[in-house]
Amino acid sequence: MSTVSAAASKITYSSAHADMTAFHRSFDQALTLVRGKAGREHPLWIDGKAVKSPSPPIVDLSPIDTSFILGKFSAATAEHVDLAVKAARREQKKWASLSWKERVETMRRASQAIRERKYEIAAVMSLEVGKSRMEAMGDAEESADLIDYYAKNVEDNDGYVVPLGKLLPNEKTCSVLRPFGVFVCIAPYNFPMALSTGMSAAALLAGNGVVYKPAQDTPWTGLMLYECYMAAGVPAGLFNYVTGLGSAIGDALWKNPGVDGIVFTGSKEVGMRMVKEFSSAYPKPALMELGGKNPTYVSETARLDDAAQGVMRSAFGLQGQKCSACSRVYVHEQVYDAFLAELLKNTRAIKCGDPTQKDVFFGPVINGKAIKTFEAAIESAKNGGKILIGGERLRGGIFDQGHFCAPTIVELPLDHEIFMRELFVPILAIGKVKNMDQAIEESNKAEYGLTAGIFTAKKEEIQKYFDEIESGVCYANRPTGATTGAWPGVQSFCGWKGSGSTGKGGCGPYYVTQFMREQSRTIME
Repeated sequence: MSTVSAAASKITYSSAHADMTAFHRSFDQALTLVRGKAGREHPLWIDGKAVKSPSPPIVDLSPIDTSFILGKFSAATAEHVDLAVKAARREQKKWASLSWKERVETMRRASQAIRERKYEIAAVMSLEVGKSRMEAMGDAEESADLIDYYAKNVEDNDGYVVPLGKLLPNEKTCSVLRPFGVFVCIAPYNFPMALSTGMSAAALLAGNGVVYKPAQDTPWTGLMLYECYMAAGVPAGLFNYVTGLGSAIGDALWKNPGVDGIVFTGSKEVGMRMVKEFSSAYPKPALMELGGKNPTYVSETARLDDAAQGVMRSAFGLQGQKCSACSRVYVHEQVYDAFLAELLKNTRAIKCGDPTQKDVFFGPVINGKAIKTFEAAIESAKNGGKILIGGERLRGGIFDQGHFCAPTIVELPLDHEIFMRELFVPILAIGKVKNMDQAIEESNKAEYGLTAGIFTAKKEEIQKYFDEIESGVCYANRPTGATTGAWPGVQSFCGWKGSGSTGKGGCGPYYVTQFMREQSRTIME
């Protein structure tokens, strides 16, 4: 949505033309507060108690300046995981025995707690992830909206109790959705508040307990979610905060016999391993969101200024580190040169630097591993392709202190491997097509199917594209983001093919029910 007053209105990833004066003033204050808290040591939180680990801590460094220590976070062991699962199992039974209205009331207090701290949360994310101010605040705002939207889903469906028919006059029947038990929630770094909140809040509203592991690059944001839940009155032990290295506790989390379900956002490789190995004695739910290789088609009738703006924002927002990022664009041959000129103009205008500053759009990638991915992809692009802009590390001043690389556009033959491989770095592949049929065919070759965009003046082309593109989230003529910017209750966020495991996405009306199982009840009166 657009905003009029930043002080009173909501900032989303698609906000535009807002009066940001009050917003920036409040953000500056929060940034000063957060910087003053940096460098502290933080424990695990298991069964409502602070727990220190004997393992070396995770040193949380800002990707903007890797000499800046944000905090030192305890690294859990498998024994800590087991304690957390047992606490969650114990408290889950009490939580599930409450009425759905009581759970909804508690979770709505959690959304309010997030809103009360949203500037502080956003400031932490800006430092910890390298998000711009707009991206960071959108993440915080979405977190609160996710809780409220899922709570409303529960409320609108009367707690998912549905009367059924009868075969006998004295028969009373109904369908009731009940929680599975304990979910492990494993979150990514790129939306460390929104995705953590969405996954865990749905599990909690459904009546489950949660063992939560934030990404090892974003433990501070995860801690703030824990604090908001505790402030709202989520029972101690029902939601456990367990930081650690994936290599040390990843398997211990989801292979623990006390875990009834997994909710995970991350790489396809890791997610597919979970799906294959999680269910042994009997099937268990494994809810996966596994990335994307998201295409946009620009037709010969498109408004090229809108198309170039939408593609640029979706390709380079958060430095391309979104599972919904536009990473490939197929352009009709008749407008290819004109569109490319407009896209390059917009890309050259990007302000790169410290994303905590109000005028910076483009910050660092998350870590050194991402830099290596970027550099390897550039070498691949040079084999048969052409670097049109970018293609190098950013150097000088602040760029030497963090993980900065340039927004990059590469012109490639349509059969180049970069058109198919998810990179999660700021590299956009562009190719020329003869028509929309060819664009759809090329788009659907990828193993992923998360988001897709189209720019065209023809309504019939929009309908055909939506009908034939193999993606769960589709946008047409959207200059604020060709493939990005989904919002709770506005755009469901559902991955097809290699992008998701259930066919029902977050931000949508069917998400909470995936954390529940049906029980049919018959009473003879």
